[in-house]
Amino acid sequence: MPAAKTHVSLNVSDVTQSVAFYEAFFGEKAHKLRPGYANFDLESPALKLALNESAVTTGGALNHLGVVLDSTEAVNATRERLAAANLITLDEGDTVCCHARQDKVWAQDPDGNSWEVYVILDDMQDGAFEAPPSETQPVGCCTPKARGLSLSMAKTSGGCGCS
Repeated sequence: MPAAKTHVSLNVSDVTQSVAFYEAFFGEKAHKLRPGYANFDLESPALKLALNESAVTTGGALNHLGVVLDSTEAVNATRERLAAANLITLDEGDTVCCHARQDKVWAQDPDGNSWEVYVILDDMQDGAFEAPPSETQPVGCCTPKARGLSLSMAKTSGGCGCS
């Protein structure tokens, strides 16, 4: 198969707000803008992201989205870029989550979709570093909401316009 790219299409409540968020999040301009529609054609990560303006319902099957990077330095660079774009982030350094030890940063788009940018420090195939489940560390994948953490966006001038 020639160069593969993942395609994700999201329903968004406001294309303009979402484009501003994703341009800041990915550090790239939108590839195509049309009334009620936009897309990003990214090389790194290899992603074709489409945004379709329509009624957004919350609580659907989507848990969260993510980008896996190859180093803690790359995660730190992303963290700095997101901060420079005035996006509020949630930092989780050297954390055990989703049955792996990771460094990560989270951001949330205007419609509440959580994105994690992370590096796997230890895949924990042998379970050597995994902490036993507890009430504060639920079994399964650990989104900020599932872990009782808050990831809220602030409305910023020139930013994504999230509230």
